[in-house]
Amino acid sequence: MSEIPGDLKFLKSHEWARVEDDGLVRVGISDHAQGQLGDLVYVELPEVGSAVKAGTGAAVVESVKAASDIYAPVSGEIVEVNELLNDKPETINEDAFGEGWIFLVRPSDRAELDELLDANDYQDLVENEDH
Repeated sequence: MSEIPGDLKFLKSHEWARVEDDGLVRVGISDHAQGQLGDLVYVELPEVGSAVKAGTGAAVVESVKAASDIYAPVSGEIVEVNELLNDKPETINEDAFGEGWIFLVRPSDRAELDELLDANDYQDLVENEDH
């Protein structure tokens, strides 16, 4: 498994959240999650301007094995989506913590970030899942 970036927060469902310098929250799925899903073939992106609620489905990724909801780590408004994924969903497989981000949220309640797992807790979760 690849190194888990220390600046990320995680949901137990394997989404990551990175708070950007402008306060927006970038969201994607972990390297572990993309590895479990296998080759991604389609990403259903949320609509820019739509509202999302923490813990609810905001996007969908489909692989050759299964379709999975991508849950919003924070409530707020979708301000940008990664259009690259429309043509190259496999970008998530290649760079889950970087170019494979899925959407950007303007959070309505930053305190929700405090409820997410940090990188160490997420590492423990993944290791326990694998046993």
